[in-house]
Amino acid sequence: MTTTEPMLERALYGGVNAAVLTPMGPDLAPDVPLMASHCRWLLENGCDGLGILGTTGEATSFSVAERIAVMEGLVAAGIPAEKLMPGTGCAALTDSVELTKAAKRLGCPGVLMLPPFYYKNPSDDGLFAWFSEVINRVGGGVKVYLYHFPQQSAVPFSLELIGRLLAAFPGVIKGVKDSSGDYGNMKAMIDAFAAQGFEVYSGSDEFLSRILHDGGAGSITAAANVNCAAAAAVVRAFRAGDRAAEEAAQAVLTATRRIATSVPLIAGLREIVARRTGNPAWRRIRPPNLPLAAEKVGPFLAAFDATGIGGLAHAA
Repeated sequence: MTTTEPMLERALYGGVNAAVLTPMGPDLAPDVPLMASHCRWLLENGCDGLGILGTTGEATSFSVAERIAVMEGLVAAGIPAEKLMPGTGCAALTDSVELTKAAKRLGCPGVLMLPPFYYKNPSDDGLFAWFSEVINRVGGGVKVYLYHFPQQSAVPFSLELIGRLLAAFPGVIKGVKDSSGDYGNMKAMIDAFAAQGFEVYSGSDEFLSRILHDGGAGSITAAANVNCAAAAAVVRAFRAGDRAAEEAAQAVLTATRRIATSVPLIAGLREIVARRTGNPAWRRIRPPNLPLAAEKVGPFLAAFDATGIGGLAHAA
């Protein structure tokens, strides 16, 4: 591969990645067999990769031991480790190291790492020291993707910090998931760092077509749990140079995203998956998150269906 190829083709996780939901048993422990079944469905229906144990996967509601058990259980169930991008960023440095080492041991190519999020307004020097310590303790062998989600973490990544990390850890700091919704920020990262092989992924479905054309790597999104067929159609059309088909698929993708975010996102996605699978266990969710209110379920599902996603859906 050459640097003249689109980033989509050069990136480790190029294309469509789902920020995977974590199903739970009656005791609210992760249901790994059910999660593995969902992961297989996602890979069969348009996903190129799987971002597990992130925001949508409610990772911060699980212990380190539970998160490692999910990683190990999925790989043992036959989900290819090379398709997994586990979330390993924690407030505690040593927890982040332990989770990242587990992902490395299992053969995951990369991890998605939140910044340490409890202490607010840390300096770039402090964040650089934190990431340096984690990377040095892990000892290489796994790529680090930065998780820029300032609305949730309240700790953003500045362009200056990303540049410092890239210079200090070439080949280790590999990319970013930007869930800020600020496309200007995504484009600024592409312009500044794509030439160094830095992969920029949108956390917002509505930007998939745009980011591919601008030199980004694709998307890592919550709604891909239910709209991955539409996202995959965008990528196929982009590769084929069929702009009309790409715009049509992107319109469906954007519509599904807007409906998904019209209610509490994780709860709404769980309702769609519960209906698709016929398994009400998907409605289980760990507090403080709650299931979607019963009176909202019918209108929400009807609005989702009205987006036209059914015309792009693969067979389940």
